Amino acid sequence: MEPSVTLRFRSHTLSLFPHAPISSIDHPHNHLLIPISPKFSSNTTLSVAATAKKKPSIEGVSEELNAMASQNLDFAPSRRRVRAAFTEVHQQLDHFLFKGYERNSRGLEIFCKSWMPESGVPLKAALCFCHGYGSTCTFFFEGIAKRIAASGYGVYAMDYPGFGLSEGLHGYIPNFDDLVDDVIEHFTKIKARPEVRGLPRFILGQSMGGAIALKVHLKEQNTWDGVILVAPMCKAGYNVISYDHPTRLKTGMELLSATQEIESQLHKVSAPLLILHGAADQVTDPLVSQFLYEKASSKDKTLKIYEGSYHGILEGEPDDRIFAVHNDIISWLDFRCSLK
Repeated sequence: MEPSVTLRFRSHTLSLFPHAPISSIDHPHNHLLIPISPKFSSNTTLSVAATAKKKPSIEGVSEELNAMASQNLDFAPSRRRVRAAFTEVHQQLDHFLFKGYERNSRGLEIFCKSWMPESGVPLKAALCFCHGYGSTCTFFFEGIAKRIAASGYGVYAMDYPGFGLSEGLHGYIPNFDDLVDDVIEHFTKIKARPEVRGLPRFILGQSMGGAIALKVHLKEQNTWDGVILVAPMCKAGYNVISYDHPTRLKTGMELLSATQEIESQLHKVSAPLLILHGAADQVTDPLVSQFLYEKASSKDKTLKIYEGSYHGILEGEPDDRIFAVHNDIISWLDFRCSLK
């Protein structure tokens, strides 16, 4: 058997709209590794795989937990074991583990969560969250969801297949449209729940989740009362189940194809639209948000650019800026709910 050879190359940068007039974006996920055999025949199978990158040590936790966090997390059982092992750490950080799994129509076990207002606080609307590529519906989003829920909103989220605690190969998207359909299926069940029936429904997408939210809206144009898009991608040292390995080649191809399709349909984006972006973001270009704002046909659309802010405006900025971004989202929701 011939020894394998690993070729390293840099992929083309993936932006939300690859043909938009924006500057190039450099990101550590743009490294792809392809192991191939030096000799080919017509019957040779090309093997494509992502090579694992060693995670940095997590300060303040034991060597045993660091060893667990560094293990291969390709499949859901190992990710769930690591998550369970870090439960005490998360509790100390004022985060806690909610376990909720549902099996979807494709037979995949999906992890999902919800946050509701405290008893006595009237429910105004449902807000469905789509997380980013390197994120999940837990950890930092816990605090964001709690703040929004405290203002009178039912907040609902899921981990996509292959992400977080859901079943599937970690970080692998074999078909972007199937992923979008998984999201639609789950949120359709949410919108049918008695507690939100008849109330406004909004969808919030962060980074890659913004592309998912847009595709959900484009497939269901008359079922959402508003779309909120946050360009930055969330990454945190303690989020031990987030995916930070080089992007799988098929996943990158699916993301590129999906964003090209979205770009061609921007004129069909018609729902009330709120777009938020940090002006100094070096992971996704704020000009992408400007391009989306200009092309969308929504009559009610708002673009907020936060000067001096970087990648994580929902959770990675100074407290006053984080609160300002959260309050901008809540105020936008409150106003749209008042119109209903």
